Amino acid sequence: MFLRHLLAAPLVLLCWPAMADPAEDLLDALGIPQEISVMRDEGIEYGHDLAEDLIPGGATESWDEVVREIYDAERMEATVRKGFVDALGDTDIEPLLAFFSSEQGQRIVELEISARSALVDEDVEDQARAAYRTVDGTDDDRLQLLEAFVEVNDLVEANVVGALNSSYRFYLGLADGGAFDMSEDEILSDVWAQEDDTRADTQEWLYGYLLLAYGPLEDPAIRDYIALSKTEAGAAMNRALFAGFDVMYGDVSYALGLAAATQMQGQDL
Repeated sequence: MFLRHLLAAPLVLLCWPAMADPAEDLLDALGIPQEISVMRDEGIEYGHDLAEDLIPGGATESWDEVVREIYDAERMEATVRKGFVDALGDTDIEPLLAFFSSEQGQRIVELEISARSALVDEDVEDQARAAYRTVDGTDDDRLQLLEAFVEVNDLVEANVVGALNSSYRFYLGLADGGAFDMSEDEILSDVWAQEDDTRADTQEWLYGYLLLAYGPLEDPAIRDYIALSKTEAGAAMNRALFAGFDVMYGDVSYALGLAAATQMQGQDL
Protein backbone atom coordinates (compact mmCIF):
# COMPACT_ATOMS: atom_id res chain seq x y z
CA MET A 1 0.00 0.00 0.00
CA PHE A 2 1.47 3.31 -1.05
CA LEU A 3 1.33 6.47 -0.92
CA ARG A 4 2.98 7.69 0.50
CA HIS A 5 -4.95 4.48 2.31
CA LEU A 6 -19.15 -1.11 5.94
CA LEU A 7 -22.03 -1.41 5.50
CA ALA A 8 -23.45 -4.54 7.12
CA ALA A 9 -27.16 -5.19 7.07
CA PRO A 10 -28.85 -4.93 10.50
CA LEU A 11 -29.99 -8.54 10.19
CA VAL A 12 -26.39 -9.65 9.75
CA LEU A 13 -25.33 -7.65 12.77
CA LEU A 14 -28.05 -9.24 14.85
CA CYS A 15 -27.20 -12.74 13.76
CA TRP A 16 -23.42 -12.46 13.92
CA PRO A 17 -22.54 -9.60 16.27
CA ALA A 18 -18.87 -10.56 16.39
CA MET A 19 -18.36 -10.18 12.65
CA ALA A 20 -16.56 -7.03 11.57
CA ASP A 21 -17.21 -5.31 8.28
CA PRO A 22 -15.06 -6.89 5.53
CA ALA A 23 -13.89 -3.48 4.29
CA GLU A 24 -12.75 -2.57 7.80
CA ASP A 25 -11.03 -5.95 8.10
CA LEU A 26 -9.21 -5.28 4.85
CA LEU A 27 -8.03 -1.86 6.00
CA ASP A 28 -6.74 -3.40 9.20
CA ALA A 29 -5.00 -6.18 7.27
CA LEU A 30 -3.37 -3.49 5.12
CA GLY A 31 -1.97 -1.88 8.26
CA ILE A 32 -3.74 1.44 7.73
CA PRO A 33 -3.54 2.52 11.40
CA GLN A 34 0.22 1.93 11.39
CA GLU A 35 0.61 3.66 8.02
CA ILE A 36 -1.28 6.68 9.33
CA SER A 37 1.00 6.81 12.36
CA VAL A 38 4.05 6.97 10.11
CA MET A 39 2.41 9.58 7.88
CA ARG A 40 1.71 11.67 10.97
CA ASP A 41 5.41 11.54 11.87
CA GLU A 42 6.26 12.58 8.30
CA GLY A 43 3.76 15.42 8.45
CA ILE A 44 4.97 16.80 11.77
CA GLU A 45 8.53 16.87 10.47
CA TYR A 46 7.39 18.46 7.20
CA GLY A 47 5.40 21.10 9.08
CA HIS A 48 8.43 22.00 11.17
CA ASP A 49 10.62 22.34 8.08
CA LEU A 50 7.89 24.33 6.32
CA ALA A 51 7.97 26.95 9.06
CA GLU A 52 11.70 27.39 8.59
CA ASP A 53 11.06 28.30 4.94
CA LEU A 54 7.87 30.37 5.20
CA ILE A 55 7.43 31.83 8.65
CA PRO A 56 9.50 34.70 10.06
CA GLY A 57 11.51 33.33 12.95
CA GLY A 58 10.87 29.73 11.92
CA ALA A 59 8.95 27.15 13.90
CA THR A 60 7.66 28.12 17.33
CA GLU A 61 6.13 25.94 20.03
CA SER A 62 2.67 27.20 19.11
CA TRP A 63 3.27 26.39 15.44
CA ASP A 64 4.50 22.89 16.20
CA GLU A 65 1.42 22.34 18.36
CA VAL A 66 -0.88 23.45 15.53
CA VAL A 67 0.91 21.08 13.16
CA ARG A 68 0.40 18.22 15.61
CA GLU A 69 -3.30 19.08 15.77
CA ILE A 70 -3.57 19.17 11.98
CA TYR A 71 -1.92 15.76 11.73
CA ASP A 72 -4.38 14.17 14.12
CA ALA A 73 -4.06 10.42 13.52
CA GLU A 74 -7.63 9.58 14.49
CA ARG A 75 -9.11 12.17 12.13
CA MET A 76 -6.72 11.22 9.33
CA GLU A 77 -7.61 7.56 9.64
CA ALA A 78 -11.34 8.27 9.71
CA THR A 79 -11.01 10.28 6.49
CA VAL A 80 -9.09 7.51 4.74
CA ARG A 81 -11.53 4.84 5.88
CA LYS A 82 -14.56 6.77 4.64
CA GLY A 83 -12.97 7.58 1.31
CA PHE A 84 -11.85 3.98 0.87
CA VAL A 85 -15.26 2.48 1.66
CA ASP A 86 -17.09 4.99 -0.55
CA ALA A 87 -14.79 4.31 -3.50
CA LEU A 88 -14.70 0.55 -3.03
CA GLY A 89 -18.44 0.20 -3.44
CA ASP A 90 -19.67 -3.36 -3.82
CA THR A 91 -16.32 -4.84 -4.88
CA ASP A 92 -15.86 -8.46 -3.84
CA ILE A 93 -12.96 -8.15 -1.43
CA GLU A 94 -12.72 -11.76 -0.29
CA PRO A 95 -9.69 -12.43 -2.54
CA LEU A 96 -8.03 -9.33 -1.08
CA LEU A 97 -8.72 -10.38 2.48
CA ALA A 98 -7.39 -13.85 1.76
CA PHE A 99 -4.16 -12.44 0.32
CA PHE A 100 -3.41 -9.76 2.90
CA SER A 101 -4.46 -11.91 5.85
CA SER A 102 -2.09 -14.68 4.78
CA GLU A 103 1.40 -15.04 6.19
CA GLN A 104 2.89 -13.75 2.94
CA GLY A 105 0.46 -10.84 2.76
CA GLN A 106 1.15 -9.78 6.32
CA ARG A 107 4.88 -9.94 5.70
CA ILE A 108 4.47 -7.63 2.72
CA VAL A 109 2.46 -5.16 4.80
CA GLU A 110 5.00 -5.26 7.63
CA LEU A 111 7.86 -4.62 5.20
CA GLU A 112 6.00 -1.71 3.62
CA ILE A 113 5.33 -0.07 6.98
CA SER A 114 8.87 -0.68 8.20
CA ALA A 115 10.35 0.89 5.07
CA ARG A 116 8.00 3.87 5.22
CA SER A 117 8.97 4.43 8.84
CA ALA A 118 12.67 4.15 8.04
CA LEU A 119 12.39 6.76 5.29
CA VAL A 120 11.38 9.39 7.83
CA ASP A 121 15.13 9.53 8.48
CA GLU A 122 16.63 11.74 5.76
CA ASP A 123 19.83 9.69 5.65
CA VAL A 124 17.87 6.51 4.99
CA GLU A 125 15.84 8.26 2.31
CA ASP A 126 19.01 9.52 0.63
CA GLN A 127 20.43 5.99 0.64
CA ALA A 128 17.21 4.56 -0.81
CA ARG A 129 17.17 7.14 -3.59
CA ALA A 130 20.84 6.45 -4.31
CA ALA A 131 20.10 2.73 -4.53
CA TYR A 132 17.51 3.43 -7.20
CA ARG A 133 19.79 5.75 -9.16
CA THR A 134 22.38 2.96 -9.22
CA VAL A 135 20.06 0.55 -11.05
CA ASP A 136 17.94 3.05 -12.99
CA GLY A 137 18.24 2.45 -16.72
CA THR A 138 19.81 -0.99 -16.28
CA ASP A 139 18.39 -4.46 -16.90
CA ASP A 140 18.47 -5.29 -13.18
CA ASP A 141 16.03 -8.16 -12.61
CA ARG A 142 14.54 -6.78 -9.40
CA LEU A 143 14.07 -3.34 -10.93
CA GLN A 144 12.23 -4.85 -13.90
CA LEU A 145 9.93 -6.71 -11.52
CA LEU A 146 9.24 -3.53 -9.57
CA GLU A 147 8.61 -1.62 -12.80
CA ALA A 148 5.92 -4.18 -13.66
CA PHE A 149 4.41 -3.70 -10.20
CA VAL A 150 4.45 0.09 -10.53
CA GLU A 151 2.94 -0.04 -14.01
CA VAL A 152 0.03 -2.34 -13.15
CA ASN A 153 -0.86 -0.15 -10.16
CA ASP A 154 -0.18 3.15 -11.99
CA LEU A 155 1.77 4.22 -8.94
CA VAL A 156 3.84 7.04 -10.43
CA GLU A 157 0.91 8.78 -12.08
CA ALA A 158 -1.42 8.33 -9.10
CA ASN A 159 1.18 9.70 -6.70
CA VAL A 160 1.96 12.65 -8.97
CA VAL A 161 -1.71 13.56 -9.20
CA GLY A 162 -2.04 13.28 -5.43
CA ALA A 163 1.05 15.42 -4.83
CA LEU A 164 -0.13 18.14 -7.21
CA ASN A 165 -3.58 18.13 -5.63
CA SER A 166 -2.04 18.48 -2.17
CA SER A 167 0.14 21.34 -3.41
CA TYR A 168 -2.91 23.06 -4.88
CA ARG A 169 -4.82 22.68 -1.63
CA PHE A 170 -1.89 24.07 0.35
CA TYR A 171 -1.61 27.17 -1.83
CA LEU A 172 -5.38 27.59 -1.73
CA GLY A 173 -5.13 27.59 2.07
CA LEU A 174 -2.41 30.22 1.92
CA ALA A 175 -4.53 32.38 -0.38
CA ASP A 176 -7.72 31.95 1.65
CA GLY A 177 -5.72 32.83 4.75
CA GLY A 178 -4.59 36.10 3.20
CA ALA A 179 -0.92 35.25 2.66
CA PHE A 180 -1.10 36.42 -0.95
CA ASP A 181 -3.63 37.46 -3.55
CA MET A 182 -3.91 34.81 -6.26
CA SER A 183 -6.89 33.43 -8.13
CA GLU A 184 -7.57 29.70 -8.29
CA ASP A 185 -6.55 29.73 -11.96
CA GLU A 186 -3.22 31.34 -11.08
CA ILE A 187 -2.65 28.77 -8.35
CA LEU A 188 -3.47 25.95 -10.74
CA SER A 189 -1.03 27.33 -13.28
CA ASP A 190 1.75 27.49 -10.71
CA VAL A 191 1.01 23.97 -9.47
CA TRP A 192 0.98 22.44 -12.95
CA ALA A 193 4.32 24.12 -13.63
CA GLN A 194 5.71 21.80 -10.93
CA GLU A 195 4.55 18.64 -12.73
CA ASP A 196 7.86 17.58 -14.29
CA ASP A 197 9.87 18.12 -11.11
CA THR A 198 7.17 16.40 -9.06
CA ARG A 199 7.17 13.40 -11.40
CA ALA A 200 10.95 13.01 -11.27
CA ASP A 201 11.02 13.31 -7.49
CA THR A 202 8.07 10.94 -7.08
CA GLN A 203 9.63 8.29 -9.30
CA GLU A 204 12.93 8.39 -7.44
CA TRP A 205 11.29 8.25 -4.01
CA LEU A 206 8.86 5.52 -5.03
CA TYR A 207 11.45 3.16 -6.47
CA GLY A 208 13.82 3.82 -3.60
CA TYR A 209 11.02 2.92 -1.21
CA LEU A 210 10.06 -0.24 -3.11
CA LEU A 211 13.66 -1.43 -3.36
CA LEU A 212 14.00 -0.98 0.39
CA ALA A 213 10.62 -2.45 1.34
CA TYR A 214 10.69 -5.49 -0.92
CA GLY A 215 14.40 -6.20 -0.65
CA PRO A 216 13.82 -9.17 1.70
CA LEU A 217 11.05 -10.64 -0.52
CA GLU A 218 11.64 -13.42 -3.00
CA ASP A 219 10.58 -12.74 -6.59
CA PRO A 220 7.59 -15.15 -6.46
CA ALA A 221 6.03 -13.11 -3.64
CA ILE A 222 6.23 -9.94 -5.72
CA ARG A 223 4.81 -11.77 -8.74
CA ASP A 224 1.89 -12.91 -6.60
CA TYR A 225 1.31 -9.28 -5.59
CA ILE A 226 1.41 -8.21 -9.24
CA ALA A 227 -1.07 -10.93 -10.15
CA LEU A 228 -3.45 -9.73 -7.44
CA SER A 229 -3.09 -6.14 -8.63
CA LYS A 230 -4.17 -7.20 -12.12
CA THR A 231 -7.51 -8.53 -10.87
CA GLU A 232 -10.65 -6.42 -10.81
CA ALA A 233 -10.65 -6.50 -7.01
CA GLY A 234 -6.98 -5.53 -6.80
CA ALA A 235 -7.46 -2.58 -9.13
CA ALA A 236 -10.54 -1.44 -7.20
CA MET A 237 -8.63 -1.60 -3.91
CA ASN A 238 -5.78 0.45 -5.34
CA ARG A 239 -8.16 3.14 -6.64
CA ALA A 240 -10.03 3.21 -3.33
CA LEU A 241 -6.84 3.62 -1.32
CA PHE A 242 -5.72 6.56 -3.43
CA ALA A 243 -9.20 8.07 -3.19
CA GLY A 244 -9.10 7.94 0.60
CA PHE A 245 -5.54 9.18 0.98
CA ASP A 246 -5.98 11.97 -1.58
CA VAL A 247 -8.85 13.41 0.48
CA MET A 248 -6.83 13.08 3.67
CA TYR A 249 -3.75 14.79 2.24
CA GLY A 250 -5.90 17.48 0.65
CA ASP A 251 -7.49 18.25 4.02
CA VAL A 252 -4.23 18.49 5.95
CA SER A 253 -2.55 20.48 3.16
CA TYR A 254 -5.32 23.08 3.15
CA ALA A 255 -5.22 23.31 6.94
CA LEU A 256 -1.44 23.78 6.84
CA GLY A 257 -1.84 26.55 4.29
CA LEU A 258 -4.38 28.38 6.43
CA ALA A 259 -2.22 28.04 9.54
CA ALA A 260 0.92 29.16 7.72
CA ALA A 261 -0.89 32.21 6.31
CA THR A 262 -1.85 33.25 9.83
CA GLN A 263 1.73 32.93 11.04
CA MET A 264 3.18 34.70 8.00
CA GLN A 265 1.04 37.71 8.86
CA GLY A 266 2.27 37.72 12.43
CA GLN A 267 -1.03 36.67 13.98
CA ASP A 268 -1.45 34.32 16.92
CA LEU A 269 -2.52 30.81 16.06
